[in-house]
Parts: sequence; C-alpha cells; structure tokens
Amino acid sequence: MTEPERTPEEERAEHVYDLFQRGTALLESKDFNAAQIPLEQARELEPDKTSIREALGRAYWHSGRYAQARDEFAAVVERNPVNDFAHFCLGRSCEKTGRLREAKRHLALATSLRPDRADYRHYRARLEAA
Repeated sequence: MTEPERTPEEERAEHVYDLFQRGTALLESKDFNAAQIPLEQARELEPDKTSIREALGRAYWHSGRYAQARDEFAAVVERNPVNDFAHFCLGRSCEKTGRLREAKRHLALATSLRPDRADYRHYRARLEAA
C-alpha cells in the first residue's frame, strides 16, 4: 500500500516543524547562535507562530542580541497578550536596551499574570528600585 501524496501545505508545515525542532534542539544544547539560523528560517515561513517567535527571542537573548529579542517577544505579546513568559522576556529585553518605562510595564504585567513566579517579582522589584 502506498502512502497518499502530501499537499504542498502539508510539506511546508512539515518543513517548518523540522526547522523549529532543529532550532529548539540547538537552543536546549545552548548553541544559541546556531539555533538562530533554523528559527529565523521557520519565522520567515510562519511569522504568526508564537512558538517560533518565542524560541527565536530566547536564542537572540542568550546571544546578547537584545533589540532583536525585544522585537520577537513583542510579536508574541501582540498575538498573545496573556503570555506571562513573553511579557517577562519583553520586559527584560526592554531593560537591556534602555527602555525602562516599557520594561517596568511588561514586568508588572508578567507578575500580575503569574504572581507565583518569584523570578518575575525579583526582576520587577529590582527595576522599580533602580
């Protein structure tokens, strides 16, 4: 029995998934610069996928590319305004790029969404004290 032919959309989705998997594997192995390559390719193909944008933001962050990380986390927050982790990462990225007012706002939102997260509270308090 032969497998049914896949549609171009199915092939594209599988390709994007493979890129995402490669990128996240590299991210998990702390090869942050290498992770950016497949994740950027996946983002180009599926710019509305928040999982891709969040992973790419993490790769940028860990590579010290804070402005690019900020852009990726902002895209995630725009599409999913209740994503506490994206608000936290956006706040930290804003802080690293000198946008302190925005940083405070996003860290406050992250803390409000997940008051149980001690790390969110820590960074928010540290920034408020500065």
